[in-house]
Amino acid sequence: MGTDVPHRTAASHATDRPGDASPFALGLLLRRAHWRAAAVMGEALRPLGIELRHFAVLIELVNHGPTVQRDLAAATGSDKAGIMRVVDDLERKGLAVRKAVPGDRRVRAVEITPQGLELFDAAHVAAGPLAERLVAELGPGEPEKLKDLLTRLAHPADGKA
Repeated sequence: MGTDVPHRTAASHATDRPGDASPFALGLLLRRAHWRAAAVMGEALRPLGIELRHFAVLIELVNHGPTVQRDLAAATGSDKAGIMRVVDDLERKGLAVRKAVPGDRRVRAVEITPQGLELFDAAHVAAGPLAERLVAELGPGEPEKLKDLLTRLAHPADGKA
């Protein structure tokens, strides 16, 4: 290494520990919180025979009705091949079906089935106690405040991501 490389200090390292002033700290904390929440919610879904990736598609279908795979991929952060596998899984389980889109023979919309809606509701019931465990370390009113802050961070008022 050349002598013009600045000496690194412990403060310049990004961590996810309390008090980290790194510009990466918030992102790293959100990532760790996501991993923890995903693990807890995955635990709720496992007995129902689905994973979070399946549930993410069911959420889109419940919220938006029949949706083409391209839009499901964008909404869930998946790629074309990944969303095809998830929809294939949902179809095999009877939770969703592909239907022709009027006016375009090449495109199929994915639609949730009555069985998919039942599972969607069952997942919410199963997740309740686990969601409480997820925020057990927070004080009164803090889970609601955290949800509000994360909602504003995820959905900025100016619409920019």
